Amino acid sequence: MALDEALLDFHSEGEIPPVIRFYEWNPATLSIGYFQRAMKDVDFEAVKAQNLGFVRRPTGGRAVLHEHELTYSIIVTEQYPEMPAGVTEAYRVLSEGLLLGFQNLGLKAYFSVPDTEEKLADLKKPKSAVCFDAPSWYELVVEGKKVAGSAQTRQKGVILQHGAILLDLDEEKLLSLFKFSSPEMKEKMREKLPQKAVAINQLTDKQITITQCVEAFKAGFEQALDIELVPYELTEKQKQYVTDLEQKKYLTDEWNFKK
Repeated sequence: MALDEALLDFHSEGEIPPVIRFYEWNPATLSIGYFQRAMKDVDFEAVKAQNLGFVRRPTGGRAVLHEHELTYSIIVTEQYPEMPAGVTEAYRVLSEGLLLGFQNLGLKAYFSVPDTEEKLADLKKPKSAVCFDAPSWYELVVEGKKVAGSAQTRQKGVILQHGAILLDLDEEKLLSLFKFSSPEMKEKMREKLPQKAVAINQLTDKQITITQCVEAFKAGFEQALDIELVPYELTEKQKQYVTDLEQKKYLTDEWNFKK
């Protein structure tokens, strides 16, 4: 998370061009959205017992268990040519690379568009703290189920969008990390989650690897945004900036438990 924020800062100052980044998490980590209430929503005894990391994201949205998945981030100025000013439309443009990436993997993915009053109500008042509980506007869906969850923030004239692309999903482990108002509510979520979320390797007979995912989504973003992605290496000074930001912010209780 410190690196994503640092890349936003570097781009805002003109140090680096727009960036698309792919990464994994070690150890597996539960991240919560900027506006979520950590102590109210998360069972920290379960997080500790399973040796998971914990961090608050700089973006909104709900909690994600980063384990069997690929995370991506996009850092780009709001003034980028043909970038829509509206959050929802910009989200659609940036997420088109994800759509093509899933199609490159042979999956019939499409954008979710809430088409009933009930779905719109779910977005305004989410029923749980779990990200994959329901798809939002222009999130990626296969067979009616969410396969990628994303979130966005805008700071210093720069858009940061990042999200999780599920390869596999341990539903019981995910549910074990949250507090529920009653055992009945937890059971209801246990029944509903498989109907709402699905992982790539549940949709295909062939096991998709992280390397295959990176190749597919890299090609998807290049095609969707009409760009060529080239490797970028941080300078030593930039690496130190990331380390300092990690120490001062993302490793602190003041940040992670601020709500």
